[in-house]
Amino acid sequence: MNKYIITVAIITSTAIQALAWGQKGHDVTASIAQQHLTPATQAAVDSLLDGRSMVYWANWLDNASNTPEYAYSKTWHYKNIDAGVDYDMTPLNTQGDVVTALQKQYTILTDPKADKNAKNLALKIMIHLAGDAHQPMHVGHATDRGGNGWPVKFFRDNTNLHSLWDGALVEAAHKWSYTEWTDQLERIIAHGDNPVNLDGTFNDWVRETWIVTTPVYDTTPRDASLSYNYISYWTPVIEQQFMRGGLRLAHTLNTIFDPTYQK
Repeated sequence: MNKYIITVAIITSTAIQALAWGQKGHDVTASIAQQHLTPATQAAVDSLLDGRSMVYWANWLDNASNTPEYAYSKTWHYKNIDAGVDYDMTPLNTQGDVVTALQKQYTILTDPKADKNAKNLALKIMIHLAGDAHQPMHVGHATDRGGNGWPVKFFRDNTNLHSLWDGALVEAAHKWSYTEWTDQLERIIAHGDNPVNLDGTFNDWVRETWIVTTPVYDTTPRDASLSYNYISYWTPVIEQQFMRGGLRLAHTLNTIFDPTYQK
């Protein structure tokens, strides 16, 4: 019995480790967004989410996409672009990608004929996908499955490029809770040191992330051994992407729900 409990604990711990950025990054993105909602938008969001916060739902889609009911959304978390292929020349995924999925949720949220259940689902999906749209390896190469087939070593651990950006790199950058991340990044936002361009479409968001993704590959050869220099180099980009995702999500929701909103 004790051996069973220990085994389950190890498995659970490993699963949580694997989802560290998936959870932390999405929570930070949603938390920053919440700080920048207008009162009217906050009221509308609270009503649609039945009082639960945006952070509460930030990671929901990662689990939901693996259930039969929401399996249609599995390809919505990313947009794969192979090396040497221009962003605008990338063939569209017929099952949808993060760009088309964000636009689909926006259309539902702005449709006066859509009922509350439809808008509730659309909002939960949009909250999650705003984070995915700003994670560089969610715009990774199709040939290596967004970095999943790109082996690297991080200190003593054998991992891959996608998993590195999903978890270990974020935790190595700052071992903070999502509230600590939010507090520190809000200080940067308030100081104006890292202005975020709120103009543009969902496609523009992801194209900009793709511009980040290219040097990630260039600075991370296959089988590279990575440590402190890599953390130092990429930490400002992680911070930047969290702020971009959060502020753009807030801007989008304010535009939808508050007719008096001015950025």
